Amino acid sequence: MSRRRTHRRRTHKRRTLFVGFLVLAGAAAVLLLPLPQSWRPVTHIVNEATIAQPDAVVFDYVSTPANWPNWHPSSLAVTGASAGHSLLPGEQVTETFSVAGRRGQVVWTAVERSPSSAWMIQGTIDGREAGAVRYTLARTPEGTHFRREFSYAAPNLLFALSNWLVLRKRIEAESAEAVTRLRAVLEARKPSPGAGG
Repeated sequence: MSRRRTHRRRTHKRRTLFVGFLVLAGAAAVLLLPLPQSWRPVTHIVNEATIAQPDAVVFDYVSTPANWPNWHPSSLAVTGASAGHSLLPGEQVTETFSVAGRRGQVVWTAVERSPSSAWMIQGTIDGREAGAVRYTLARTPEGTHFRREFSYAAPNLLFALSNWLVLRKRIEAESAEAVTRLRAVLEARKPSPGAGG
């Protein structure tokens, strides 16, 4: 009798472990499965500042990728033939980044450019969409009202959960610091003669 009970217990334990493994594997698969485009939650992080510089000066500075490491804490380096000037639609650069503790490279493509008022880039990482950054600028009596919006979609449920728990807060903090640093860097410069106003 005791052998049968021992055998049953072992069989039950094996089945329980196997079922547990299947449940965990299934949960992991659900978390990692790519979400359909229409189901992907999109995060929008918006930061604004008034910068005591003409709109043309602010626009040229922020839309020139070689300047990004000077003011954005997540931007480590930017390469590409177009990095040294304000990107035109269709031009690309590669940025090495560290966002929320994650290092990598993103290829940015300029998709919109309205001098002194709006500029937008879209990013890809390993050929997959990685978000978009849009700058809008408006002339004010104090200089320029600058608005930065970083938008990104969650490719799967695991990313959506991580974003909700940790990532978004860290990215918001990095983005706020970036705009604060941008204002400090630009306001430390003397206005260019004849630039915007």
